[in-house]
Amino acid sequence: MTKRPLPLRTGSLTSKQALLTLLLAVLISVIAGCLELFNHAASMREDVAQRVEQQLAIVNGAAAEAAFQLNPDLANQIAYGLFSDDEIAQVTIRDDFGAALAEFVPDSATETSWLSQRLFGDMLRYREPLNYFVAADLPEAEVGEVELRLDEHSLTQQFLARSVSVVGSSVVEAFILSLLIIAFFHYFITRPLLKVHDAIVHTDPERPGQWAKPQLHGHRQDELGHLVDSLDHLLQAFQKGLDQRDQLHHLSHNDGLTGVANRRHFDLFYKQQWQRTQHHAQPLSVIFIDIDNFKEFNDHYGHAMGDDTLRAVAQVLNQCIDPDQELLARYGGEEFVCILPGKDEAAALDVAQCLRRAVLSLAIPHAYSSTHTHLTASMGVASTSRHTALSATALLALADQHLYHAKQRGRNRIEARPSTV
Repeated sequence: MTKRPLPLRTGSLTSKQALLTLLLAVLISVIAGCLELFNHAASMREDVAQRVEQQLAIVNGAAAEAAFQLNPDLANQIAYGLFSDDEIAQVTIRDDFGAALAEFVPDSATETSWLSQRLFGDMLRYREPLNYFVAADLPEAEVGEVELRLDEHSLTQQFLARSVSVVGSSVVEAFILSLLIIAFFHYFITRPLLKVHDAIVHTDPERPGQWAKPQLHGHRQDELGHLVDSLDHLLQAFQKGLDQRDQLHHLSHNDGLTGVANRRHFDLFYKQQWQRTQHHAQPLSVIFIDIDNFKEFNDHYGHAMGDDTLRAVAQVLNQCIDPDQELLARYGGEEFVCILPGKDEAAALDVAQCLRRAVLSLAIPHAYSSTHTHLTASMGVASTSRHTALSATALLALADQHLYHAKQRGRNRIEARPSTV
């Protein structure tokens, strides 16, 4: 089944990268918008100055004629034509004596602000002399002047309207750019990292070397590919360390010849189970097992055959117990011991019968035995009870004593009491 990357969360790498990209895009758009607004202000100033100069150049001849003839009607017509422009707040046409032939002013005071003064404060007033050609042989004469004052409120509104458009387009461009960058980084950077993270999260801590190493297409030779290779080397080294730990643990707890628990493991297990059964007031049984006449078997069949026999016996004995709760250990030489937590004497005797029959089922010939023709085993069973108070050491000693009785009474038998079983 294909594993999907982990869902995005607040605080995830993708969300942080998206937020950072968006902030950078907004910052860039603000800087770009400010530069564009600055250029727009300069361009608008040039356009306004050019339009005013063109208007003054157009009306100069007619206004000079009105001033020369002292014709207020003509002057009013010219002034009104200029005043009708929304950008012009005041128009005055004067004669050469300074008297106003025509003047148009706003009904209310013109609004002013720091922004309008900052942008257009130095270009609001225009004064143009009116020159009139009296005759071809005479120089032109100054017969008056025309004065204009621009409407700073109207100019500021035009600038602000244009600013909204500029800023809005910059924000939209920044948003689109940030989306493209986010998509690019997510596809080429974040998504591969999430695949690596997902593979690590689903790695079995006990089997790190078997992790699902992600295949990052297009990243084999870059830093991401090197990261995956480094992680793989690290996890393989970790797996090797775990394998060595397990091997050492196995060697320290298991008998090297038979593979069952060794004496060290037996001592630890017995101590733990004794404390647990005493705490919960449960029975605990011990079975000592000794292969009959094994010295003669080794002497006549050889130690190699003896080792094989010990391994075979350990294997069949281990099949009679529950390895998840009980323990079979090699106690030394040809002697084994079983720890049976929670089992009383009757249950322990049933297990002992299984153990004895298991050895007989091997049908290993023992022609040099002084008691039987095939390999047999003697067993001593001891159990705790409510009526008899025993220590942990005394319980082992009692089982060993019963084993001694089994061997003294003919071998291939089980002893749990003074009577024969």
